[in-house]
Amino acid sequence: MSLSKLNIAVMALCTGLIVANIYYSQPLLVLISREFNVSESNAGQVTFFTQIGYALGLLFCVPLGDKLERRGQILVMTGLAVSALVAAALSVNIGMLKVMGFIIGFTSIVPQLILPLSAALTEPSKRGKVIGVIMSGLLIGILLSRTVSGFVGEHLGWRAMFWIAGGLSFLMMIIMLLTFPKSKPAFTGSYGALMRSLLTLVKEQPLLREASAINACGFAVFGLFWTTSVFLLSNPPYNFGSDIIGLMGLAAAAGALGAPLVGRIADKKNPRIAIGYGLAFILAGYIIFWIFRNSLIGIIAGIVLLDLGLQGVHVSNQTRIYALLPEARNRMNTVFMTVSFIGTSLGSGIGLWVWDIGRWTGVCLAGLGITLIAILVYGGTYKKQ
Repeated sequence: MSLSKLNIAVMALCTGLIVANIYYSQPLLVLISREFNVSESNAGQVTFFTQIGYALGLLFCVPLGDKLERRGQILVMTGLAVSALVAAALSVNIGMLKVMGFIIGFTSIVPQLILPLSAALTEPSKRGKVIGVIMSGLLIGILLSRTVSGFVGEHLGWRAMFWIAGGLSFLMMIIMLLTFPKSKPAFTGSYGALMRSLLTLVKEQPLLREASAINACGFAVFGLFWTTSVFLLSNPPYNFGSDIIGLMGLAAAAGALGAPLVGRIADKKNPRIAIGYGLAFILAGYIIFWIFRNSLIGIIAGIVLLDLGLQGVHVSNQTRIYALLPEARNRMNTVFMTVSFIGTSLGSGIGLWVWDIGRWTGVCLAGLGITLIAILVYGGTYKKQ
């Protein structure tokens, strides 16, 4: 079967609302630190553990999409995410919240099961466009989650956000049960053979290695900014509450709307062109963050460039790897997204570290350094692709 416009829209909606689970905590870190009487960087570890959980969920669960029926796997993981979100809302200390954050991340891998499912049901000439539409849902979910979370946290408390997230995820589970098509697994070997095949893919697919490395750097600077920006904006000269900080997600959503355009470029031209532009936008964004750190307009402009740049890098890289081995899309996506979210986790960890050492200057220097590494990888492999 092929996907209808309604199927694609529902996939984009479910992808956005479930991936948001990973990011709700970010605007709430100051509120969490105050309630549990811990430092901001200690509270920030909730985000770090959530992203580590997501990376490990990608590694150990997403490959099963090539072996199991995908819709059933999607429904089970969503149900577990609902349970973890409820437990997070009931956390009695920062340690429990960190553990629940890890489980929320581990179980919120559903978007990375939906994307290969959509790719398998889309003809090659339209695959980039469809991936772009669903990626718009994913990235808008990531970015608007901060806006919603900041508002809810400021007016209803941080626990209310986890209750609301649990309810939304439960609703999505029902919608997916009623609308998602079933899939036929392509891999018939054991789970051990499935996992060993990941190493084979890494060894035999240079494009996968290159795309994953560049994406990891892009996700690292993304995590670096969004983990530390709440500290920048909650201190002088801004002194914003979580509701205003969350509104920064609206600026980022403007960049996320570029995903379908990037997907069409990837369908018609060499996707590497969009990757190069994306890296340039990210670099420009961090330069603006550094120069205009005391200007709200400057911060907003930098956010738009950062997220538009990440779109160019991510959608184009994902389109490239989905074209390699159709029978191994889940495993290819596992390698690609696991490495990418290890990058996000490292970016968040680096951000907490450099914030303690050098505040915003340290964050901007780290972001520029990581982006330059991505540009070196891009330039060093250009003639080989």
